[in-house]
Amino acid sequence: MICQADAVDGRVAVVTGAGSGIGAAAASALADAGWTVVLAGRRREPLTGLAAAHPDRMTVVPTDVGDEDAVRTLFATAVEQHGRVDLLVNNAGLAAPPREPDEVPLAEWQQVVDVNLTGVFLCTREAFGVMRRQDPQGGRIINNGSISATTPRPRSLAYTATKHAVTGLTKATALDGRPYRIACGQIDVGNAATAMTEPMAAGIPQPDGSVRAEPRMDVADVARAVVYMASLPLEANVLTMTVMATTMPFVGRG
Repeated sequence: MICQADAVDGRVAVVTGAGSGIGAAAASALADAGWTVVLAGRRREPLTGLAAAHPDRMTVVPTDVGDEDAVRTLFATAVEQHGRVDLLVNNAGLAAPPREPDEVPLAEWQQVVDVNLTGVFLCTREAFGVMRRQDPQGGRIINNGSISATTPRPRSLAYTATKHAVTGLTKATALDGRPYRIACGQIDVGNAATAMTEPMAAGIPQPDGSVRAEPRMDVADVARAVVYMASLPLEANVLTMTVMATTMPFVGRG
């Protein structure tokens, strides 16, 4: 059995894609809420910069979530340094340039799948194993899905397919986690103000062929939603949550 952590400071979270955007905001909010946070991301520099602001609450483990060995090292390090893992935030994600379906290169498709789907699977597999065997048993996994899982944007074949698959992975993990006190939920985000969504403010293609600017919301509001999901007792779970800019073109006809 993995050892039990201290009752006060024992809540340990692993956040992937923590170097920027939603991941950085969620990691900071979790640390502010009292969590010890293991930061995972491809680039060490932004992780180190974030950890410097929370020196007693954050650990940096550079990780490519599509690399099986790297993901194993991530969770082994978390357990070695902190004793357990109580929360995984599967946030790492990758978009691709907009293309017609017949113009998507296989290498580009595979790259998106490797990060958005295989990366979520690899991290889920490792977290599930730790949570199932630790004492006290259990934990929570929060997957960053997307409203694109059910309502795609034009020319976004690979991104949409992977986010749709994450929904299935979320539900299967939630079901399989029941005997082990492992809860799994998904947060679907629409237009959080990050570097990735900056083009939305200038104008992006719409399904009707027009190009229009879209409203965005503060990324801190997404982070607050993640902290809420994480704060629930394991007897309660948010299976799916949509957090979106109120006036973005999503509900209804646009």
